[in-house]
Amino acid sequence: MSASRSIAPSAPPSVPLCEPAIAGREWEYVKSCLDTGWVSSVGAYVDRFEAAVAGAVGARHAVATVNGTSALHIALQVAGVGPGDEVLVSSLTFIAPANAIRYVGAHPLFVDAEPAYWQMDSALVSRFLAESCVPGPRGLVNRSTGRRIGAILPVHALGHPVDLAPILAAAGEHDVPVIEDATESLGATYRGTPVGHLGDVACFSFNGNKLITTGGGGMLVTDRLDWATRARYLTTQAKADPIEYVHTEVGYNYRLTNVLAAIGLAQMERLDECLGAKRRIAELYASALGNLPGVTLMPEAPWARSVFWLYTILLDARAPVSSRELLTRLAMRGIQTRPLWQPLHCSPAHAGSPTLGGAVAERLNREALSLPCSVGLQPETQRYVIDRILELAGEPVTPAQGHPGG
Repeated sequence: MSASRSIAPSAPPSVPLCEPAIAGREWEYVKSCLDTGWVSSVGAYVDRFEAAVAGAVGARHAVATVNGTSALHIALQVAGVGPGDEVLVSSLTFIAPANAIRYVGAHPLFVDAEPAYWQMDSALVSRFLAESCVPGPRGLVNRSTGRRIGAILPVHALGHPVDLAPILAAAGEHDVPVIEDATESLGATYRGTPVGHLGDVACFSFNGNKLITTGGGGMLVTDRLDWATRARYLTTQAKADPIEYVHTEVGYNYRLTNVLAAIGLAQMERLDECLGAKRRIAELYASALGNLPGVTLMPEAPWARSVFWLYTILLDARAPVSSRELLTRLAMRGIQTRPLWQPLHCSPAHAGSPTLGGAVAERLNREALSLPCSVGLQPETQRYVIDRILELAGEPVTPAQGHPGG
């Protein structure tokens, strides 16, 4: 088997990539749901969780959903994206936003990453809107495809913000809505403003590996009351009457349950603690691995504050091992790592979609490896991971302190 198809260890990893930290009032809040019987999609914890996320982001409204993908699906709908439209979206990301674009009958137009911070290339977006689009009866139109530009969907990947100012300026000039995919970046800031409060609407994810988790869940946030009202309506099966079962259009069963919201609220109470843990983990990796030949550390722009959701390094041709070789060798030692996503312009699921650039995303996919960075990762366990990386790179290693599994 080739190195690109790495073999996971037969036993569960002793050092997982990114596992949840259940260390607050989760048990207490869930027990209260069970004791009172409020376990479904109605209950005080849903409201409190929505308020907590909205408050952290600075948004006026929040609507909880079953996962981040459903939040993206609804965000596209409330923004007016529909069949035949085109949406500019980051190519270097998980497949969810591209799938959500397809759910509404629209077409993704994939935008390459920029090399400095690995985010959607703002210059490509601005140039495309200015040079490759023309005004149409319903808005800006892609000259080559004839499709209306329904939205721009930048993904704040790996916890670092996209350089949004140029995108927001170009989108505002052409009246194109901006939907932030902030599913990996709760707590990050862009030029002092929280990620998720920059575009017209934003989406978060609370999957098990996210900074804040509900096991599975998502959130749509916006300052627009009309969009929030419609999102709440669509996520509750488009029920038009509070008593009678009247549905005026097709809706979705997308509301988060009270039990999961209870977990989320307890997690939100520890947001600052979790953010601090991620930064300490990033700092230790940077100080220990910064001198390895061919290794590029995870960047942070001077105008950004990253949450370092998945601490990721690049290994180029000068490195002693490739990213996939390192993945395989660390797995044999019980250490779980992960490559970045296949760029979406290369995905068979979205074959034939138009693309702006692509070479940077492809290089990042080849070279990147995400290292263990759970919020609860203990320094001695992280040092074990670092020592194994140094060992495989042929560097001297100090005697390991402690043992993996913390």
